[in-house]
Amino acid sequence: MAIPETYLRVSAPLLAYLLMCLFGVIVEGNFYEDIDITWGENGGVKILGSNSLVLSLDQFSGSGFRSKAEYLYGRIDMQLKLVSGDSAGTVTAYYLSSEGPNHDEIDFEFLGNISGEPYIVHTNIYTQGIGNREQQFYLWFDPTKHFHTYTILWNPQRIIFLVDNTPIRVFNNYEARGVPFASNQPMRLYSSLWCADQWATRGGLVKTNWSYAPFKAYYRNFDAKACVWSKGSSSCPSTPVAITTHNDTWLVHDLDAYGRRNLRWVQKYYMIYNYCKDYKRFPQGRPRECRLSTFS
Repeated sequence: MAIPETYLRVSAPLLAYLLMCLFGVIVEGNFYEDIDITWGENGGVKILGSNSLVLSLDQFSGSGFRSKAEYLYGRIDMQLKLVSGDSAGTVTAYYLSSEGPNHDEIDFEFLGNISGEPYIVHTNIYTQGIGNREQQFYLWFDPTKHFHTYTILWNPQRIIFLVDNTPIRVFNNYEARGVPFASNQPMRLYSSLWCADQWATRGGLVKTNWSYAPFKAYYRNFDAKACVWSKGSSSCPSTPVAITTHNDTWLVHDLDAYGRRNLRWVQKYYMIYNYCKDYKRFPQGRPRECRLSTFS
């Protein structure tokens, strides 16, 4: 089935943060300037240029990096080409996270597989240290052949996961109705390539074949449009402003009818696990956000 074209629109009027957020916004990231290597300093991370980077994994070490900047809301785009061939047991993680035991986190995790079997895209959202909001998907393409764009869009109204600008998941802000949301903890971007063969492939039944090491994941074109957190304050204004027109800003992005149709298309044909549909896991009733959202 051919993938339908995806559109995101700006809803108006909406409550949104406005022009001051342009100060401190990061655009067209530079790997030399904008990241710190957190793991694999001795060759596990190779920066090939301002917009190109490689992570590697062998039986001795994985590798990873994080953004120097912290963000409180943003649209983070990255192009990735995942580990090819027999990638069983490997996990390429790409996520936003704050620090501390009550942290917030927005996760993409790409779970490898044996040759010829599809990757699983594992997503999760933590608020105030509590996750358990897993949704998993197959992809409609081979993510090891070419670069594809993976996006975390996080604004005051919602979190949207996108793949090549196609929405695959939406988590709305229902704080007013008792559901915690990632709204007050700044987060950094993190990414890592590591071995999790105790659970990553078929629940740990398939182990990593180290004869194929080193495993490599490729990154390019890091682009963070975001409100930067610095010295205890955000570059965005603290008070929402009502607007009627503001063409193409991530701070007020919502899905229009085309985006909602595409989201449902992904969920119908490519979703393989949804915590909101796991009734055995929640015998006392589904989480509150599942009962509120039309996208669960």
